Amino acid sequence: MTVHRFSRRTMLRGLGVSMALPWMESLRVWGDEPKGKEPGSQAPTRMAILFSGCGYHRTEWWAKGQGSEMELGKVLHPLNGFRDRLVFIRGLYNAEALKGNIHSSQTGNLLSGAPLSAGGTIRSGTSVDQVVAQRVGHQTKLPSLVLGCEKANPSVHKNYSMLYSSHISWSSPTTPTPLEVYPALAFDQLFTDSVRKGDRSVLDAILADAKDLRRDISQTDQQKLDEYLNSVREVEQRIERAGQRGELQGWRPALTKPNIPRPKDGYPQDIVEHMKLMCDILVLAFQTDTTRVCTLKLNNDHGTLRFPHLGVDYMIHHLLSHNDTDDWLKVNQFFLEQVAYIARRLDAIQEGERTALDNSMIMLCSSMLNGHHDASQLPVVMLGGAGGRIKGGQNLDYLGQSDRQMSRLYLSMMRNMGVHLDKFGDASRPLAEV
Repeated sequence: MTVHRFSRRTMLRGLGVSMALPWMESLRVWGDEPKGKEPGSQAPTRMAILFSGCGYHRTEWWAKGQGSEMELGKVLHPLNGFRDRLVFIRGLYNAEALKGNIHSSQTGNLLSGAPLSAGGTIRSGTSVDQVVAQRVGHQTKLPSLVLGCEKANPSVHKNYSMLYSSHISWSSPTTPTPLEVYPALAFDQLFTDSVRKGDRSVLDAILADAKDLRRDISQTDQQKLDEYLNSVREVEQRIERAGQRGELQGWRPALTKPNIPRPKDGYPQDIVEHMKLMCDILVLAFQTDTTRVCTLKLNNDHGTLRFPHLGVDYMIHHLLSHNDTDDWLKVNQFFLEQVAYIARRLDAIQEGERTALDNSMIMLCSSMLNGHHDASQLPVVMLGGAGGRIKGGQNLDYLGQSDRQMSRLYLSMMRNMGVHLDKFGDASRPLAEV
């Protein structure tokens, strides 16, 4: 029997990808074909989902009124400058999250509405961000970007795996999408030097060796090999798309390279620096059209972050959430400042008649309303116009309605991204207002 060996260097080199192509005027985006009356030269719609764990201050998460005169509770004060492009949503809930009534059971299915398995079994549902990525991600270098500012916790809490409380993005019902918590590595996903000349030859060599190898292995091993080759072909396709520079036509923004330096290697010890870097990377990902789907988990549910810059270093995030103190309010506002920062950055990027914020759809959510595990209604606020599809300045209240499933919002978000499903989670129709 012939023994074939792939060197570690060869395998790693085969995973290389190119620098993302930026949008430029007069160059069409790959996969961006005109649909109906909508010109193919329009900037794309992007979707970002931000999450912070343990909910918010019980008496300061609210909105009153409509439009630019909308009054916001203190938690939301960092968004005062965006009231005319903001949608406050009250009353949506996830029925499956009420069954366990604890952090992990409320978070693991937040973006899917799927039943969760308890005990040692890991099973949720494919999350809304990944459903969209699986359908539109072929148009960009990265189908999606999943970022985090706190490392995953693999332990168990009250019979539910804390992988549920550490992940909101799921690529399949049994696969949480890996979080990138290292800013430098997240940056590298967006930008490498160029399409390396060796990438094509390396991929060709891997595929040729694999063809020979198939003759000498069992059927089971052939299946494993096919799974590996599928990932190789995905890289191959990304390289091909990135190499189409001279063949593209349509409108693109002018950013051709990162406008921030590559972050330092390692895990930042300063949470302020960490979150700012991840927010900057999200903006860059949209600005360069590296991806149109991004999920940013600011912290874990049941999280352990501390906030010395706020003078709140005496207690971890999770324990702070159990009492609605002024310090808890400070922490809440710090998280909302990240949303406001992203909004300001995107709003400063002009894309034809709109800004990148106008062309984006940003949702901030948590898996409970407050730190007392109240998931009977979920806190949701949205920013951006989704390319003219979402009207800003809305204050929506579904609390008194019978069909107030959170998954109805996800059907709306998917529709705004060009993905039309008849059913998602426990919902069968989208929200008309979003």
